[in-house]
Amino acid sequence: MKILCLNCGSSSVKYSLFDWQAKTPLASGVVERVGIGGSFISHEASGREKVNVNQDCPTHKEAIKLVLNTLTEGTTGVIESLSGIAAVGHRVVHGGEKFVKSVIIDDKVIEAFRELSSLAPLHNPPNIQGIEAARELMPKIPHMAIMDTAWHQTMPPFSYTYALPHKWYEQYAIRRYGFHGTSFLYVAKRAAVLLKKDPFKTNVVICHIGNGASVNAVKNGLSYDTSMGFTPLEGLVMGTRAGDHDPAIPLYVMARESLNPGEMDAILNKKSGILGITGKYSDRRDVEMAAEQGDERAKLAIHIECYRIKKYIGAYAAAVGGIDAVVFTAGVGEMGPITRAGALEGLDFLGIKCDAEKNATSKTRNAETDISCRTSKVKVFIIPTDEERVFVEDVAGLINGSYDIHTRFTYTFQDASYRNSLRDDAFVKQCVKKPALLKVEANPPAGARR
Repeated sequence: MKILCLNCGSSSVKYSLFDWQAKTPLASGVVERVGIGGSFISHEASGREKVNVNQDCPTHKEAIKLVLNTLTEGTTGVIESLSGIAAVGHRVVHGGEKFVKSVIIDDKVIEAFRELSSLAPLHNPPNIQGIEAARELMPKIPHMAIMDTAWHQTMPPFSYTYALPHKWYEQYAIRRYGFHGTSFLYVAKRAAVLLKKDPFKTNVVICHIGNGASVNAVKNGLSYDTSMGFTPLEGLVMGTRAGDHDPAIPLYVMARESLNPGEMDAILNKKSGILGITGKYSDRRDVEMAAEQGDERAKLAIHIECYRIKKYIGAYAAAVGGIDAVVFTAGVGEMGPITRAGALEGLDFLGIKCDAEKNATSKTRNAETDISCRTSKVKVFIIPTDEERVFVEDVAGLINGSYDIHTRFTYTFQDASYRNSLRDDAFVKQCVKKPALLKVEANPPAGARR
């Protein structure tokens, strides 16, 4: 059974094809610059060299058609025809309160996503466009939706309710929703495996740090609170998003500079955060390099970001009544020792002690690592996220009728013996160049590579 995963953004279509029987990915890639000219596909099949092909894609339909042709034709093909695809899983950013788990898509589901578009105007419309294009191109294949917000539907009302006129919640559904849910689900389940604990007796704080970033408090295996809110703007300092700030500030500046709501929204989402502080950079690697060269605003950006993460770790550890682990994931979380070190500095009083040498060593997306000091009462893990694995397992469960909300559904990656063969192979190659990584690996295979 082959499962195709699609993630349609405003100008891109990310994809992967997974062989469920063999439990292995067959191909993955992305179509960039959809609808803006100069479109191209970057495609990589297992065991083959990456291929880039230029082809104009004025809409998502042409982009998805290019993906399907690439998967089935010529030297790039990995299946003979579309009949080899059993189902398609689609990422949908916002499921509101209507969806607490992944669902099979029909016309009513799409209409519900349309109604929710006002809550995610940058994300849901392209998600819907991708779904409709894919259903048109593959009408006989079932399509499923996996929502980023579904994981957070276990938050209690006092976590998700804002201190605003309650009629706004009743009339406009204004509340904390949270995002990065698929990533948090995977990482929370894997953290329980590493801790050798029942997932529903496990408390962790997960820091998903990338260009977009959020923190999740997980209490007894359920999302209890999260830093992103009604939109992905709230919470941590991000690449270009402001995160937490006094809401009177935008009103003040709008009045002073005669800005309209759309202009201010663009500033808060696209010109703030790390970019706003430095005036030049949003990529943390650029910021770190500039800081090393003496750029004071780059140094300030690093301190602000780390401080904000630290505050959330402390707050969420208190909120859930003590934690078993702090976990870092996503691009910066997995590859950014400077950010991790700054975020954990001074948290010894909570029993959180990071080993500086282990932290500096751990820069890999191919293995789960443990950077805790031996005396740390709270574990510090780095767990590379795998949202596509969640997509695939939800889709497979929907097909065979076994799927349910995560409290009543067991993923294969919850098994202590679970391995990702592609990551294992890549890690072995990485360790040839950097053998010190073996010392921080949290979950070596049976027979240990050491």
